[in-house]
Amino acid sequence: MTTRRLSVALMAVGGLVLLSVALMLVPRPWWAVLVSGWPVLVPVSGGLVVLVAGVLLWRRDGVKHEVSAAPTPPDRQVRPLRSWVIPVGVAVVGAVTWAAVTRLQGSVPAVGDGVQRAQLQMESIKTALTIGAAVTGAFALLLAFRRQQLAERTQQATEYDAGEKRVTELYVKAADQLGSDKAPVRLAGLYALERLAHDNPIHRQSIVEVICAYLRMPYTPPTDAPDPAAATDDPDPAAATRAADTGDSDKPAVDPREERQVRLAAQRILARHLRPTTPEGEPHSLYWGPKVTLDLTEAVLIDLDLEGCHLHNATFTRTHFSGVAWFGGATFSGGAWFVGATFSGGVGFVGAMFSGGVQFGGVTFSGLAGFGGATFSDDVGFVGATFSSVAWFDRATFSDVAQFGGATFSGDARFDRATFSGDARFDEATFSRAASFDGATLGGVRYDGPRSVAE
Repeated sequence: MTTRRLSVALMAVGGLVLLSVALMLVPRPWWAVLVSGWPVLVPVSGGLVVLVAGVLLWRRDGVKHEVSAAPTPPDRQVRPLRSWVIPVGVAVVGAVTWAAVTRLQGSVPAVGDGVQRAQLQMESIKTALTIGAAVTGAFALLLAFRRQQLAERTQQATEYDAGEKRVTELYVKAADQLGSDKAPVRLAGLYALERLAHDNPIHRQSIVEVICAYLRMPYTPPTDAPDPAAATDDPDPAAATRAADTGDSDKPAVDPREERQVRLAAQRILARHLRPTTPEGEPHSLYWGPKVTLDLTEAVLIDLDLEGCHLHNATFTRTHFSGVAWFGGATFSGGAWFVGATFSGGVGFVGAMFSGGVQFGGVTFSGLAGFGGATFSDDVGFVGATFSSVAWFDRATFSDVAQFGGATFSGDARFDRATFSGDARFDEATFSRAASFDGATLGGVRYDGPRSVAE
């Protein structure tokens, strides 16, 4: 909006400069104007440059708006025309006409007979009236421009309302599909929301929140346990599954295996639009921007893959990660909260970058916890975390305070070549096996050689 207003102002200034120069030099031939030197060429050139700059900015701003298919609201509200504008305009026209008549009458030379002087006076009056008519036409043109502007903004507001209504209808329909008991319908709702968010950037965050809310719904991943119907005489396994899942055979249940596929699709949709670049390093056309936030509190995530994603203020408090969770090369530009989360499989933050505060307090790592090469630019807390397998922090960089107080390391704890620029706190931490700090830098002091539990 600011660019568009600036372009209009530049075009107006450039046009006024050219118009003023032209009006001052109308009586002279154009070739004489050009040869008159810099007093004319400088303002003409400046006016042309400003006018061209305004046109280019206008075109550039228009192309930028064409990228999105979302309805655009009116630029700004048009104020009602003041009641004094018309009388003032009439007064200005009258004053200009009177001034022109007076000036031209006074410029009539006192030569010749009375007839010639009368003819010259009549010509001057006609010229003055012509000037007055031109001013009147300019004032009428301004009123017509305003009328056209009002009509265009009315049309724009109408189109915007129609577009918003269409978006709302599609949004409600897709959200309603997510409540279906049929997995294909739920999948269709997710992909409809994805398309809606991609075409309407202004609604992306709200649609992401809907998808996150869906993932936060209670869910128990399927297991390889025998079918409950096998231990009964019920010939219908599906009916037995419904009874086991809901406790009420009159209500249809969601098949956990089908729901698994729906949730995997929801996770892939989020990951697909959170990657700013392609594997080849090119800008990703599906990227939704760096300000998308995720709130997956108490969600159940299955084999989550957010490799190379850009996350801003990501919340995974008390989230259950089923299977492998991969955050390799991910960038956390805001805060990241994993307090109380559970990783039932391995988790990888290899090469991840945390620009804001990070909290892994009370997290349970049941499998390998890989933080090799990760960068923590702010405070990071693993207070009370449990590492049941190998905790791998090789080459990790801790720029601020790193808190591991009360953490439990049941497997090997590897901090080889890690860099602790701030305080490294391991108060009351428990190391059941070897803790290696080979080549690590602690507070500017380099420690070589493995450190055992006894040390």
